[in-house]
Amino acid sequence: MTQFMNKKEDIVTEAIDGVIMASGGKLARLNGYPHIRVVVRKDWDKSRVAIISGGGSGHEPAHAGFVGKGMLTAAICGDVFASPSVDAVLAGILAVTGPAGCLLVVKNYTGDRLNFGLAAERARAFGLKVNMVIVNDDIALPDLPQARGVAGTLFVHKIAGHLAEQGADLETLTAAAERVIKATRSIGMSLDTCTVPGSPKEDRIAPGMAELGLGIHGEAGAEQVIFDNAAQAMAAVAAKLAPVMGKAPHVALLNNLGGASVLEMAVLSYELARSAMGEQLRFIVGPAAMMTSLDMRGFSVSVLPVDAADTAALQAATPVAAWPGCNAITEVSVVDLPDGLAPIRPMPSPHAATQAFLTRCCEIMIAAEEDLNALDAKSGDGDTGSTLAGAARALIGAMERLPLADHTQLYRAIGQELSQTMGGSSGVLLAIFFAAAGDAASGGMTMQDALRAGLERMQQIGGASLGDRTVVDALKPALDALSDGMAAAAAAARAGADHTASLRKAKAGRASYVRADHLQGHNDPGAEAVARLFEQLLR
Repeated sequence: MTQFMNKKEDIVTEAIDGVIMASGGKLARLNGYPHIRVVVRKDWDKSRVAIISGGGSGHEPAHAGFVGKGMLTAAICGDVFASPSVDAVLAGILAVTGPAGCLLVVKNYTGDRLNFGLAAERARAFGLKVNMVIVNDDIALPDLPQARGVAGTLFVHKIAGHLAEQGADLETLTAAAERVIKATRSIGMSLDTCTVPGSPKEDRIAPGMAELGLGIHGEAGAEQVIFDNAAQAMAAVAAKLAPVMGKAPHVALLNNLGGASVLEMAVLSYELARSAMGEQLRFIVGPAAMMTSLDMRGFSVSVLPVDAADTAALQAATPVAAWPGCNAITEVSVVDLPDGLAPIRPMPSPHAATQAFLTRCCEIMIAAEEDLNALDAKSGDGDTGSTLAGAARALIGAMERLPLADHTQLYRAIGQELSQTMGGSSGVLLAIFFAAAGDAASGGMTMQDALRAGLERMQQIGGASLGDRTVVDALKPALDALSDGMAAAAAAARAGADHTASLRKAKAGRASYVRADHLQGHNDPGAEAVARLFEQLLR
């Protein structure tokens, strides 16, 4: 078992009860488990038009997660990726529908259309007013006779739910829902298929590829494309949506299909605003998981042209936690650093030999990026090479403004640059190293002694000593041997770095949290970086 569940037969009922238990008393369910799984608002009084939606489970938080004031009145939940029964839909209709009637919001899948449609007919036989709208927002398969209903359904839920809360009648709600459906367009992209509980995973999407236009039940998409990065992925989605959007202001709903991280979704928000459809976008819903496909590692974008009334409906407050809100898309706001923290740029002073030496050091670190990342992945989080290479690129970019002719000021300037551009504890420690070296050099110390003073200060603050399996194991022997020439320093650095592979316990840094069997046989990446630097400089 690779999923947090008990028995696959119970996963839906237990999940529904979990949602209800965590709702603070706002939700309830009908007494019909396991065949009838209907989540309802506890505060509903049947005086207004009820908004009912539902379908197969596995799309959480849809649909039960959107039951609440200003959105759904009830949600009908089927098995994973399977339509609920006619009896379950009918039970939901009868439970929440009063004289004002109800509106069924149904996604365009055969099972949902049939079961909700028959339940509506039976409810009308009871004398209830029931209308049904079919959401068909997916544009992935243009030749499909009936387009699928996907995450654009959330626009219907929110706008119709808001109007129902305001007391609009059934005809008004139906017309509004049909207008929103007609104007909504959606498409998704994923790097992987989903894992259905209790079933083997389908490996349809090869590494390095992404599928464009796949369905929310894992159905194959329109095409597979080479995946390079987030910008390329969003550009592929925008290329499908932009031509069908028109020039009116739009709202975009950026939906996590279940397996993308919050960090990835934030990057996709950035790319969405910069994409070919960015000029038409005024508002964004999300990014958030709203209409998922279990653990599918992908996203979808839904767009809707909006006027002032639709915007007000989408932005209206609701206590439904799964609705992330609708916000205006704005430019990135930048606030000046507080006094005392703004960087003080030293006066540049040209010195060709020093510039060539520093540039060579930076190039060595950039060339070693992948190797150091691979080494760090065995004992850390796999980013040592990228951290050092990023700092090296920043130093190359700052070269023209560095005081290259004054080594005392140069050490300090390098320390300041690293503190601003190099992430994690490594940036802080190296900033301390160079700042202390600059202080020592200002007192008349030689370069070797100034660098050793910088290392001593770094050790005092960082707490690392020889044998602790850190950068110190290579850097201290190298600096001690520097008076005998670069060859001696390079040999000492290499011996120190290689010795770290025999150390079974790290006593400082991230590797101190790693088991001994993961460390032995692998050089510390920081020490290896120092060894490579001295060796390459020697060559």
